[in-house]
Amino acid sequence: MSKKPEEYDDIPGTWVFDAERARQGYHLNAFFYSLMKAENRAEFLADEHKYLEKFPMTETQRAAVMKRDWNALLELGGVSYAIVKLAFTDKKSYQYMASQMVGITEKEYVQMMQAGGRSLEGWRSKSERKS
Repeated sequence: MSKKPEEYDDIPGTWVFDAERARQGYHLNAFFYSLMKAENRAEFLADEHKYLEKFPMTETQRAAVMKRDWNALLELGGVSYAIVKLAFTDKKSYQYMASQMVGITEKEYVQMMQAGGRSLEGWRSKSERKS
């Protein structure tokens, strides 16, 4: 059974963390939060695939973790504050992760944010882009 689309589903590049997404990402986020412990980070880095098998997440979620597909991880129910535990495990910054999400370098991302963030210009709904 698929859910009725919400108005916020039309916002481009945004995945609202609602109750459905929370249920979808429960085990994914449990994995991320496990990385708060040094011994778990070491075990994960030693054999990522084996460590991920401890968590009953979907194969799509596991693949997104392995690829470090930050946007897919959000879409699949990850919480940004949890996902960053994976970036930190890789010795990457939050800015690095965010820069990868928007397709620019970390330096460009920091400069953009210091200059006030993304431009307000551009499309505001997915329905505007239908071609």
